[in-house]
Amino acid sequence: MESKYKGAPILVIGNGKLASSVTVCLLLGGHAVTLMTDDKEDAVDRINNHFIDLSGFNERIITPDLLEIEGFPNGKATEHKIGIAITSEDLAEKRAMIQQLEKILFPGSAIAINTESIPLSLLQETCHRPNRLVGLNWVEPAHTTFFLELIINANTNRKLADNIYDLAKSHWSKDPYLIFNNVSIRARMLSGMIREAFYLVQNGYASIEDIDRACRNDAGYYLPFAGNFRYMDLMGTYAYGLVMKDLNRELSKDTGIPPFLEEIIKQGGLGMENNKGFYTYKEGDAERWNRIFSTFSYQIQDIIEKNPFNEIQKAAVNYRV
Repeated sequence: MESKYKGAPILVIGNGKLASSVTVCLLLGGHAVTLMTDDKEDAVDRINNHFIDLSGFNERIITPDLLEIEGFPNGKATEHKIGIAITSEDLAEKRAMIQQLEKILFPGSAIAINTESIPLSLLQETCHRPNRLVGLNWVEPAHTTFFLELIINANTNRKLADNIYDLAKSHWSKDPYLIFNNVSIRARMLSGMIREAFYLVQNGYASIEDIDRACRNDAGYYLPFAGNFRYMDLMGTYAYGLVMKDLNRELSKDTGIPPFLEEIIKQGGLGMENNKGFYTYKEGDAERWNRIFSTFSYQIQDIIEKNPFNEIQKAAVNYRV
């Protein structure tokens, strides 16, 4: 099925790394993209770092105060068929962003917003047309990773969601999946692993460095290939069942965050950006790590594309809820 959104003009609203790489992903997918951001210079630098030629696109990076421009007559984005919002995990900010998109876009346009812990139904409560709102979660860098999580519920226009799904699969180089349950499953799985990591460090079982080694050198090897369930099938499902029978009782059930993370939050910790994170960084480290990560993202993309399992996955019948 060919998505009706193929080549459609798209409006992206957001700041920082993810908004810029989502823009790159959509440009590579053949869309005319407008990026609305608070810091145009930062967005230009980030997109340039992704090796994208900005000629012909630079004028389509705008700031909110330039809303009354060509393509936005009377504040209406007449050409944009999809509005994509990238925000922090804050309910008020998300609702404000959705309201802004509703004012700019025509009623028939789709609206997609990233949401990890805030239920889609809660965001729909203040929408004029809740059926056109979907959750859309990305991973940075969006243009090299295959991840895309599409969240819908009973209020969602299913044809609209299916068109975004098909577009992501056929033109955004994604291996998307559909969630019919209001909230992100990726966030839940990741949070479970992080909660256990916090517990092990806080109680002196392992250091931060040890936790990273354990994740990087074991799960980091097999997850890009098979995910959790197929890996257990490859290694022997029965053995994992026996291990988990005893281990499940021992896993952390903490509902709060540990004191060492509270302290980082209190200091306004942004990790590498302001040297307030789990590790200590010196001047220039953030730029060096970002360069390394950019190179790595292209390398791992190339490896996954060559993986024979990827061909099996492409040939498989897509399961939809």
